[in-house]
Amino acid sequence: MSASLRPAPDATPERSPLLLLVVPTPQPPLQDERIPVRLVRPGVAVPRPLHRPGPRPRTGHDQQLEDDFGPTFSSRSELPDPRDAGRRLITLTLEALAGRRPLLQVQPLTSPGVFAALSAGRRPRWCAASTSPLLVWRLHVSEPVDGVAEISAVARRDGRAHAVAARLEGIDGRWRCTALQIG
Repeated sequence: MSASLRPAPDATPERSPLLLLVVPTPQPPLQDERIPVRLVRPGVAVPRPLHRPGPRPRTGHDQQLEDDFGPTFSSRSELPDPRDAGRRLITLTLEALAGRRPLLQVQPLTSPGVFAALSAGRRPRWCAASTSPLLVWRLHVSEPVDGVAEISAVARRDGRAHAVAARLEGIDGRWRCTALQIG
């Protein structure tokens, strides 16, 4: 009885080895053109805003979704002049680093990562050492992508020039600094 339950040794088919077949994807991988560059201290998590592709009619439901899911990118047509925003950002930041105004006044203009880096306490010596006025000269604006502006400027103090660069991204209808370099 037990011999009838077992298959005969000749009855098992011979199996071929498994073959791994890699199927190429029909499209290239999705890449976001607007990868923000950010100053981030190690251990500080920075949320990435959601991308809203282009202007379209807004409804009350859209506003509710934006309120629920956080900040969204804005197109250039929804934003003010980047030259004014860049000059204001650089001036306020340098004055805050010089101790002439509270650093909290810069917070609405910056991303959480940039503000965390500014709050770390490290200040350029040329910015904090003197009491002479800070002047922002030669402000240049470049807009490489819709809703992104790169600002470079020369800050002068005590007859010396120092470079300042910032990346501004349009978030929720206003410019916000996502990267800042003070030389």
